[in-house]
Amino acid sequence: MSLMSMISCNQSAKRSDTMQTIGMMDDTLLNYNQQVVQNERQAIEDFIMRHQWKMKTTSTGLWYMIYKNGKGPSAKKGDIVSIFYSVHLLNGELVFKTDSVIPFKFEIGKGKVPNGLEEGVMLMKPGDKAKLIVPSHLAFGLAGDMDKIPNRAILLYDVEMGQQNRPK
Repeated sequence: MSLMSMISCNQSAKRSDTMQTIGMMDDTLLNYNQQVVQNERQAIEDFIMRHQWKMKTTSTGLWYMIYKNGKGPSAKKGDIVSIFYSVHLLNGELVFKTDSVIPFKFEIGKGKVPNGLEEGVMLMKPGDKAKLIVPSHLAFGLAGDMDKIPNRAILLYDVEMGQQNRPK
């Protein structure tokens, strides 16, 4: 029985050491992520200040400015919206632009676009034009889009809301 007690105590100590190591790794990762978010926030605030824009922010970290007002109800989950937009990196590099004649259409809530774009569109009415600054956690995250958008990229969207269709 004493051999079983020693094995059991040894396994318990190893488990405790492993749990402590995992806890330390979690703390390190949490601190790193908090620093990334803080650095992005500072970069966004500096960008806004340089351009002298008056922007609002949401609880998720999306920054937005509606600079032309349209009419009608704001978009909501389930609506199919039509938008024209361009996407730039904060350094000014254009990474994507919709066709100038055919709008991009998507249903809000289906997850087909970055969360930040979807959230920004839900702040808009038909005819609105807005600038959205989307931090990486609301855009393409750590990996980017594996094409033109680099990892951890902050994106600047210039969006014009077209029509929206509500499901019946």
